[in-house]
Order: sequence, then structure tokens, then C-alpha cells
Amino acid sequence: MEENEKQENIELKEEKVQNGADLEIQKMQEELDNTTDRLKRIMAEFDNFKKRNAKEREMLYNSILGDVVCKLLPVLDNLEKAESAEGADENYKKGIDLVLKQYIDVLNSFGVTQIESVGKTFDPELHEAVSMVQDENLGEKEIKEEFRKGYKLGDRVIRHAMVIVNQ
Repeated sequence: MEENEKQENIELKEEKVQNGADLEIQKMQEELDNTTDRLKRIMAEFDNFKKRNAKEREMLYNSILGDVVCKLLPVLDNLEKAESAEGADENYKKGIDLVLKQYIDVLNSFGVTQIESVGKTFDPELHEAVSMVQDENLGEKEIKEEFRKGYKLGDRVIRHAMVIVNQ
């Protein structure tokens, strides 16, 4: 009988040790789950931060580029006027044409595009009406003439086209 009691005591002790180990394992598993969850949240926050930062950098770059291009557009206007001016010196005219083409190519490389105007329907998002005319040959709100070209940088208008619109 004594041997049975010893066996039972050993089994009870082993059971207590096993229960303690199970509790310790359960506690460690909960701690691991909490740590894993925190790590996943921090990784998600960091990923969101990187995306937000990249977006802000791109917006800042486009804003600065738009400001610089706006300051350069009057130079483009003057080059176009010089190209269309009458003159006797053909070499001078060719030089102006080459500089104008190069200037437009540089602007295009930055994503600057000209806004189409003449013959199009007036759009206040793209055009600025400076005058209204009555012309039966044109449709309603159709643009008859363009005073100053407008430009866009991507989808953003950096200068509205100044136009004359049919009523």
C-alpha cells in the first residue's frame, strides 16, 4: 500500500508540475501574441508613415515645380512672340525657333502640357474668359480666340488660358 501512496504522490506532484508548466506556457503564449500584435501594428503604422511621407514629398515637388514653371511661362510667351514677329534675318528666326522648341521640350519633360482652347467648349476649370462675342458660325460657349495660352502640370492647371468665348 505504501508503494501505491508513493506512486500517487509522485503522480500528484507530476500533475502539479504539469499544471504549473501549462500555466507558464499559456502565459508565455499570451505574451508572445501581445508582442506579435504590437509588432504588426507598429509595422502598419510605419508603412502608413512612409506612404504619407512619400505623398507629401511628391506634392511638395509638384508645388515647387508648378511655381517655377509659372515664373518661366512669360519667357515662353515672349519667345513665341519673337517667333511670330516679321523679320528679314532668316538665321535669327531659325535660332528663335530652335530655342522655342528646346524650351517646349524641357517643359514637356517635366509633364507640362498646353491647354487646348480654340474650337473647344469653354471650361472655367481650364479657361479664363476675357471677352464675349456673338458669332453665328460658332456653337454656344465655343472658344473663338485665344489671347494667352494656358498650361497644366499633370492634372493641375498652372495657368488658365485667356480666351474669347461665343455667347
